[in-house]
Amino acid sequence: MDDGLGLVSRLSELVNEISELPECGNVCNKMPGNLVRRIILLRPMFEELKDVNEELSEEAAEGFELLRIALESAMEHMRTVNDGSKVYQSLHRDSIAAEFHQITEQVEEALSKIPYKKLDLSEEVQEQVLLNSVYQRCRCSVYDNLGLVSQLLELVKTISGLAECRNVCKRMHGNLVRRIKLLSPMFEELKDGSEELVEEAAIGFDLLRTALDSALKHLRTVNEGSKVYQALYQDNIAAEFHQITEQIGTALSKIPYNKLDLSEEVLEQIELVHAQFRRATARPDSPDVQLEHDLAIAQRERDPDPAILKRLSEKLQLKTIEDLKKESIAFHELVISSEGDPDDWFGKISSLFRKLKDFVQVENPEDAVAPKADKEFLKHRSPVIPDDFRCPISLELMKDPVIVSTGQTYERSCIQKWLDAGHKTCPKTQQTLLHTALTPNYVLKSLISLWCESNGVELPPKHQAAFKNRKLGSSTVSDCDQTTIAALLEKLANGNPEQQRAAAGELRLLAKRNADNRVCIAEAGAIPLLVELLSFPDARTQEHAVTALLNLSINDANKGMIVNAGAIPDIVDVLKNGSMEARENAAATLFSLSVVDENKVAIGAAGAIPALINLLCEGSPRGKKDAATAIFNLSIYQGNKARAVRAGIVPPLMRLLKDAGCGMVDEALAILAVLASHQEGKVAIGLADPIPALMEVIRTGSPRNRENAAAVMWSLCTGGDLQQLRVAKELAAEEALKELAESGTDRAKRKAGSLLELLQRVDPAA
Repeated sequence: MDDGLGLVSRLSELVNEISELPECGNVCNKMPGNLVRRIILLRPMFEELKDVNEELSEEAAEGFELLRIALESAMEHMRTVNDGSKVYQSLHRDSIAAEFHQITEQVEEALSKIPYKKLDLSEEVQEQVLLNSVYQRCRCSVYDNLGLVSQLLELVKTISGLAECRNVCKRMHGNLVRRIKLLSPMFEELKDGSEELVEEAAIGFDLLRTALDSALKHLRTVNEGSKVYQALYQDNIAAEFHQITEQIGTALSKIPYNKLDLSEEVLEQIELVHAQFRRATARPDSPDVQLEHDLAIAQRERDPDPAILKRLSEKLQLKTIEDLKKESIAFHELVISSEGDPDDWFGKISSLFRKLKDFVQVENPEDAVAPKADKEFLKHRSPVIPDDFRCPISLELMKDPVIVSTGQTYERSCIQKWLDAGHKTCPKTQQTLLHTALTPNYVLKSLISLWCESNGVELPPKHQAAFKNRKLGSSTVSDCDQTTIAALLEKLANGNPEQQRAAAGELRLLAKRNADNRVCIAEAGAIPLLVELLSFPDARTQEHAVTALLNLSINDANKGMIVNAGAIPDIVDVLKNGSMEARENAAATLFSLSVVDENKVAIGAAGAIPALINLLCEGSPRGKKDAATAIFNLSIYQGNKARAVRAGIVPPLMRLLKDAGCGMVDEALAILAVLASHQEGKVAIGLADPIPALMEVIRTGSPRNRENAAAVMWSLCTGGDLQQLRVAKELAAEEALKELAESGTDRAKRKAGSLLELLQRVDPAA
């Protein structure tokens, strides 16, 4: 092994030699280019170590020796690619890509062995290399654009293979699928060709991939979602179809077809498809007037005409007991997964579904196609179940009713699933739960038993009796789940890309389902495999992997396992470069992990905060909230406050604070209150003309927002900043602060009192 200083010099030379390699001019040009660009980022570390002239520890020397071997392999492979046969490389592109991937992993492993904290490195250089961020990102980028056409073809095939839609969205669903199918010949021809995409085409195809990802997600949601919800909110669903159609049309217009190697027939077909998308954008589907009329009557009247319920039953394809079961599950999932306030639609859907359910059960008391077990159950179902006996989430007769802290009663398994999903509110009232303890409602349970007995209804057995449990490690799960999880992990570890994607999606759902599954999945060894998939080039696989980790992180023990698997840099990379859904779920995952204090340091050092700020500015409403909660939690650590301010957090927070309609005022104020306690934060907020917006909140905001606004204002005005005090005085702040000092929260009263004292010292004539 070289001596320590000589080893650093050799590594510095290797980085310089690799950076000076001529640009690759063949089919593999992207791969060496990406690898070279990232190796160059290691240069500052070696330059600093050379200047320090300090002996390396044995541990550091071993890590650097591994890195020397990896970089020499990289240089040798890149020289081979540069000088080798272009024909051979064109024919064996996949194996060459695999070798680049192997070298990347080799460099990663070496970097992970280096004890950066024991090296005399500046803070900037430590942050750059501490968490292997350079090479964690590289694994994804090696394959940039290589599989773009294949991904698009696979997306089209997946969309084409979707089951036929059987609800009110049938026409919109069918039209979109039919148009997307017509894109298949273009991707088939391009896949068979060997030409690299020009940059303009790659950009257009990337836009199209994003649009088709959105289309696939929406089509699946429509197929699998609640039919009653889609009927009541068909305008929203139609608007999303229209938006996706417009998005695909825009992407198609960005593709330079004349620069692609396409036959005349395919070009003609693409022109036809593009014209269809343009027409569809200009002329949306007309609404179903009869359906709207029937829905309005069914909602308004307590006992609607059976003829209307029959038409709705047929239109919504809710005609059998099996249809009702599927709809009940879909509605249940809709409530559990709702990110916002379900109060707007919860009552409407519950009421309409109950009416349809009672109608179908009365019409089909002896459903001929129902399984025997269902027939035994259904023959006792003629009596209409009282609303108080139904779970507000599942709308089914409760068998184990429990009371939450708001006083509402739910079926135990349903409310437990809601809580396991991370919700902190009561589904029915949207009040914040003071605690998550569930109290058995013995009185209601007795009433339900009496009602069942008097109406000849057999109370269904408790859910847990249907499964035979056994121990796996420290958790109790069903045999079925253990077998399923083991099979899914085998696919994750050894399956082809399609199998890996499907397995990650299944694990995502299993981890969301209940607490036992989260423990079992983690103990079975899924976390390292899911972390590997975060750098997978397929966007959908990446989404599944990061969301599965999000669901697993709900369990506190799993948080440590996720961090120990080296997930943070990869999650940050998904936050920076993934699809919008993946970015949003990456933000939520970082928030979940940041509950542990030491993780706040690691997440901030991995470069998460600038990416979270980008999501806060450009994400969906849910994405913005995920980004804001993560930024707030990370900013509790003092070092991250400076990072957030330097990354430009204050201007977007001020925009959100001034836009009451965006629904982000609470989050913006909470973050500003944390940042204002830091000197750099205080200066940055002071430069953003904050006093008018803060005074508006103090006058009209909620108690918590008024408290935070007063806290921010107090931080700005203490320390002798007369300018902020004069602005406040000009805005007649005394009156609002006096009112806050009398009626605000305890903290708000203290801040208001202090501000009033400061304002009294200001000379109005100054």
